[in-house]
Amino acid sequence: MTDPTKQVPDAAKKHAKPPNAGKGRVKGTPNKTTALLKDAILKAAEAAGGPSEGDSPGGIVAYLELQAKVNPGPFLALLGKVLPLQVTGDGGGPVQVSVVRFTEEKP
Repeated sequence: MTDPTKQVPDAAKKHAKPPNAGKGRVKGTPNKTTALLKDAILKAAEAAGGPSEGDSPGGIVAYLELQAKVNPGPFLALLGKVLPLQVTGDGGGPVQVSVVRFTEEKP
């Protein structure tokens, strides 16, 4: 009969890892699932916008125009994500703000 208090050697506790474990993707390589999902979303938006007719652009632009009118809250959240995070002035310099005050002239 074996002794239940006997300790298991350290070598038996360790599990062998696959040779490439922990390496992950190379930096900058897009996730395939994310890329496929993004393409599917863009294709769905393109189809939902329909073909261009007259002055209507059709496709994704038409779909986004509709969403801006029907669902302004989520559309503005999306817009906030795609706008640049930093605004610069002419030539990449700082933004210059001019304050103009109008006063009423007394006769």
